[in-house]
Amino acid sequence: MKTFYRISQYVFKIYILLLMVFVISCGSRNSSNGGSGYKSTSVSYYANKFDGKKTASGETYRHSKMTGAHKSLSFGTRVEIVNVEKNKSVIITVNDRGPLKPSREFDISQGAFRRIANLNDGIVKVKYRILK
Repeated sequence: MKTFYRISQYVFKIYILLLMVFVISCGSRNSSNGGSGYKSTSVSYYANKFDGKKTASGETYRHSKMTGAHKSLSFGTRVEIVNVEKNKSVIITVNDRGPLKPSREFDISQGAFRRIANLNDGIVKVKYRILK
């Protein structure tokens, strides 16, 4: 009976230790960005020559739609993009692949870019979070 009791205590301690590791790892998931859930990058917009062309998802690209390109997010994923300097935001839907520049996570439509910046800005620093 004493052996069973000692084994039970040992198993209980391991269980508590694993539970603590789990709780700590969940709590620090967003610690690199202040816990806000946002990540930093920069964005640019599609050139005029792409208006009316097919995107990787098969949709026709239109400047006026709130869409964008990402290298790996599933088509249809919605992303909130916030201009860090102007604190303006837009929600886009991923429907294309890109950008080719490794320093950027997204290229967005001109319509979406206009909601957060002037086209003359070209490239802006943003933070983003995936909504679904």
